[in-house]
Amino acid sequence: MPRPSSFTPDQLADRALEQFWTHGFYASSMDDLVKATGVSRHGIYATYGGKKKIFLACFDRYQRTVVTPAFEIVEQPGADLTAVATYFERQISAGDARGLPGPGCFVANSATEVAPSDADVMEQVMHHNDRLRRGFVGAVRMSLPSIDDREVAELAEVMLVFTNGLWSFSRSVKEPDTLRRAVDRFLHSILGRGI
Repeated sequence: MPRPSSFTPDQLADRALEQFWTHGFYASSMDDLVKATGVSRHGIYATYGGKKKIFLACFDRYQRTVVTPAFEIVEQPGADLTAVATYFERQISAGDARGLPGPGCFVANSATEVAPSDADVMEQVMHHNDRLRRGFVGAVRMSLPSIDDREVAELAEVMLVFTNGLWSFSRSVKEPDTLRRAVDRFLHSILGRGI
């Protein structure tokens, strides 16, 4: 009878996520994953089938443990740009607590490192960006009811680009207030579109 595992698939993915998020996919070897997770190669292969599959599983864990707790406020009915500001603040505060400069956004990092040459990773990145875009569309529409659907979509797209850029920039910033000022200026420029 096989010995029961001392870890769950979610625990393994959470530990692997930390490794990939901090060091990237290509710089993380199987030996690095064994060390970071405390799970043998056999355990990793038996649970996920290898490095690429556990990397893909990390996208779901990232959504559930990092994105949703911060972004779900933007996805609520009636959410406006105040909710978007709260989302940014939650993520900036989390980055500050973790230590800046930080690892940025796992998805944004993967978008530049792996997605250009891997369709499976590109699909995960697009899924994440679609989620943010939908939330931003609702918030812009709620805050700027006088603008048309085309401009709402364009502003939501600009917000998506800003968000990915902000989290990438956080990888080289020591002071969280630098990020807060950028968010404040950016959201004020978006609100000015409705005047």
